[in-house]
Amino acid sequence: MTDRLNTLYSKLEHNGLDSILVTSSANFYYLSNYYTDPHERVIAVYVSKYHDPLMIIPALEKDDAKNAGWKYDMISYTDSDNPWELFYQFLKRNNSIPETTAVEQNHLTIERFNQVKSMLPDTQFSDAQEILANLRVIKDQEEYARLKQAAELADFGIKTGVEAINSNMSELEIIAKIEYELKKQGVEQMSFATMTLSGAKTASPHGTPSMKKVEKGDLVLFDLGVVFEGYCSDISRTVAYKSINSEQENIYNTVLEAETKAIQASKKGTAVGEIDLAARHHIEQAGYGDYFIHRVGHGLGIETHEYPSMHGQNRLELQNGMCYTIEPGIYVPGQNGVRIEDMVFMTDSGAETLTKFPKELQIVD
Repeated sequence: MTDRLNTLYSKLEHNGLDSILVTSSANFYYLSNYYTDPHERVIAVYVSKYHDPLMIIPALEKDDAKNAGWKYDMISYTDSDNPWELFYQFLKRNNSIPETTAVEQNHLTIERFNQVKSMLPDTQFSDAQEILANLRVIKDQEEYARLKQAAELADFGIKTGVEAINSNMSELEIIAKIEYELKKQGVEQMSFATMTLSGAKTASPHGTPSMKKVEKGDLVLFDLGVVFEGYCSDISRTVAYKSINSEQENIYNTVLEAETKAIQASKKGTAVGEIDLAARHHIEQAGYGDYFIHRVGHGLGIETHEYPSMHGQNRLELQNGMCYTIEPGIYVPGQNGVRIEDMVFMTDSGAETLTKFPKELQIVD
């Protein structure tokens, strides 16, 4: 039995649960070491105190899942089968109808939950989200190595983007250059849609890149990440093209100092909320508090956004093995925006910044 599955069994016992049904791709991968995008099909790992773990998988992926290392029970089904009926028959054969089970309420659709509930009318259901989040929040050394490699590739992506900036390049053309060069490095997919924004569009934290060309005096904001062996990176940098005015420079330096203060506040045992507040207070004192309109960061791992949410009210204490982003920003509508973001990994010796691309203000010629 893998360490992850053994830990999950312990958590079930601690929470007084017979079983847990895991259906999201990220948690499925975490427990099985097999990543798949099932589209409309059902995938699941079912862990029960009554028997070995069970995988539910489309028949067309059965061999791939086994090759990834799955050595336990498996239900493989064709497109004409009802996987939930096969699951129920498995439980009956094994005399293991659960009294209590946890499901991913933030993932399992109402339709699918109703199918499961109709077959298990006497089972009490609860939410698995907290159990699974706490399972994944502390990364082991293998996960650390993958995150570090993903961060190095993200640094390369930013470097490529900065070097591509010129007056003949649009935002989308710069993105195409970044992703092309990353593909040449062996990157199969980005961890989210790559963002390059310029000029007044930088004032939108989740703006949409277009064929707008970069112009002299623009700030250019990059936000990107890659997936490396199932683990995501996430980095943001902002640079100036050819020139910068005093207001833009002041905003940039304010964000940079806020990010520095948040990283310095990242210590084992510190509440997550204190990291947000370290950045937020500095931005407020500089007079830009109304323009820092999101949390300071988020957990990072198999998913780009995962537990914990790095907002100012979160009292969860930082622990060794946590990986998260720190990404303060200032966004002045219709004018300019700056965001600087790094991946941080908590270690015995303190907070390690995994993304390394320089943060000092760059004016690209």
